[in-house]
Amino acid sequence: MTVSTTTIKDSYAGNDSVTAFSYTFKVFASSEAKVYVRTDSTGAESLRAEGTGSTNYAVSGVGETGGGTITFVTAPITGETVIIRRLSAKTQATDYQPSDSFPAASHEDALDKLTNITQEMQEELDRSFKVSKTNSITTPEFVDNAATRASKVLGFSTDGNTLEASTAIGDNTGNWATSTAYTVRDMVKDTSNNNIYFCITAHTSSGSQPISTNADSAKWSLLVDAASATSSASAASSSATAAATSATSSASSATSAASSATTATSKASEASSSATAAAASAAAAATSADNFDDTYLGAKASDPTLDNDGDALSTGDLYFNTGSNVMKVYTGSAWNVAAADTSTFVTAADAASTAAALAIALGG
Repeated sequence: MTVSTTTIKDSYAGNDSVTAFSYTFKVFASSEAKVYVRTDSTGAESLRAEGTGSTNYAVSGVGETGGGTITFVTAPITGETVIIRRLSAKTQATDYQPSDSFPAASHEDALDKLTNITQEMQEELDRSFKVSKTNSITTPEFVDNAATRASKVLGFSTDGNTLEASTAIGDNTGNWATSTAYTVRDMVKDTSNNNIYFCITAHTSSGSQPISTNADSAKWSLLVDAASATSSASAASSSATAAATSATSSASSATSAASSATTATSKASEASSSATAAAASAAAAATSADNFDDTYLGAKASDPTLDNDGDALSTGDLYFNTGSNVMKVYTGSAWNVAAADTSTFVTAADAASTAAALAIALGG
């Protein structure tokens, strides 16, 4: 049988009810099917075992090309992931006997097992840290012993070509205290200003806080400048308060401006009404002037035939004739003198004289 798949691992989500999970690859023994249960929230992994206990499982389908089933005694819960992985035994159990017929089936199983082992090694390589195909590390091994590696992290040499246990992992030792033995990379809090310091030289502390002015200050490196951060926060708070005050003033100014705008709008409306009234009065005055101008035509040397606007004359039109010094009125068809000539009227003296003469004549 050929090995036509490279799958050596299957993964499923638990749901509190399902107990049976398929694996899709061939195993030659139930022990080659390794079952892990991972807690998703923490990443913790548990290697389970075959058996009948509450955390155990049973295996079916051993030797089948398409795989089989892992059946748990207790269903994995929601929040857990089931991983089924093949891990072949690194042994060679096929024994060829001289002069025997060629054991094709056994030989093919042996080849399949070698292929399985190769696939499993490749899966592990795929999960390993390694440099890219176009990169290299001159010395990918490190020789530091366990004591040297203790509490250290793996890093690189200054040229980047050698792996080494280089940097100690520091511990958070809480608040700084006098007469306390500190090691390199210990972290402490200076309670006088809340700054966080990093120990760069092992020593037993002396003096008092703040660490920056302590006799051992050179043995510490400032890691978190909380004092400056607090100062900046205070300044930011003051700025925010000032900004809030400015915003309040702006709001008051805006209210005043809105009130002024309302007043201006009202005054503008009043001015518009006054302008409208003035325009109406002006129009009425103009109409009255025009009407008067159309009725009294003014002084003229002779009888006019049209009014001052060039329109036809109307009954009642008046004008002063400068030639005869009389006021004339238009009757609708002709101009007549509107005032009598008083030069021929009897005067009071003439009337008295006439009365006296009549009295004498009548014998009185």
